[in-house]
Amino acid sequence: MARQWSDLFITDNGASAPEPDAEQRVGFLRRLRTSLSKTRQALSGEIQATLFQSLDDETWERLEEALIMADVGVATTAAVVAELEREAGEGRLSSGPELSERLIALLADTAKVGEGTIDIRSRPTVIMAVGVNGTGKTTTIGKLAWHLQRELGKKVLLGAADTFRAAAAEQLEGWAQRAGCEIVTGPEGSDPGAVAFETIATAQSQGFDVAIVDTAGRLHNKADLMNELGKVGRVISRQLDGAPHETLLTIDATTGQNGLLQAKMFAETIPVGGVVLTKLDGTARGGIALAIARELKIPVKLIGVGEALEDLRPFDPDEFARALITAE
Repeated sequence: MARQWSDLFITDNGASAPEPDAEQRVGFLRRLRTSLSKTRQALSGEIQATLFQSLDDETWERLEEALIMADVGVATTAAVVAELEREAGEGRLSSGPELSERLIALLADTAKVGEGTIDIRSRPTVIMAVGVNGTGKTTTIGKLAWHLQRELGKKVLLGAADTFRAAAAEQLEGWAQRAGCEIVTGPEGSDPGAVAFETIATAQSQGFDVAIVDTAGRLHNKADLMNELGKVGRVISRQLDGAPHETLLTIDATTGQNGLLQAKMFAETIPVGGVVLTKLDGTARGGIALAIARELKIPVKLIGVGEALEDLRPFDPDEFARALITAE
């Protein structure tokens, strides 16, 4: 699973992002733990009281309740607690720090599903961004473009195929300017497939390395939304064989289990390759990352831990699970 930008992207020329120095690494971990503080605070009192007591039925019930409250999910929680209970029953696990470390390891393992990387060897590589309005999808696109250029030196083109939301193109244009990349837009209300077509054509003719296509996220009519996404995807695939090479679904972590339902809905309609979990700094429901990964078998590839450009980062299951349980 991805730990740094150099781990997230697969390239064809060996180019990779520079490895962060020790100070940067500490900074990354500090921001992650800070962003998950609300979730950790919701968990810590109950878990710490549980982990340092005797391992009996009440212990497991309290642990289950704490994890479910953090939106780890019923199925995921049941599997993790059942394994802890089994190991304790076999005499392989004791209360205290040992149990805490084992809990962290099991939570991390639940999120290690699928391919945690993004293959950008195709030229151009087409990334299709999907998700409902308000999840931070457009912001994620802008930050991702910035990192692709800054970390890997890639030439990035944005496509504003969300032509229905008021000012969607203007918002994406603002991010294009901030990220230092170009953008293809169309008139408000125009055919999103046409914008996607023009984006791919421009990327091919002008030698762009990566094209990121934004899409509409209206949920008032599920059938219309999904039909539109399907159409955009077909336009892209007809224009370029094998595209879109990656479909990233943006989920707002503050929505908790509703985010899981959104992920299910999208995954039933289009081939979602990975999830971007945003707004982790504003929720006590950070455990939803684990529920999405385990229950839907879709890897979380990126997380948003704040508003700064640097606060979009590759997802590391081990770091994430530890930050959920402990502040150190």
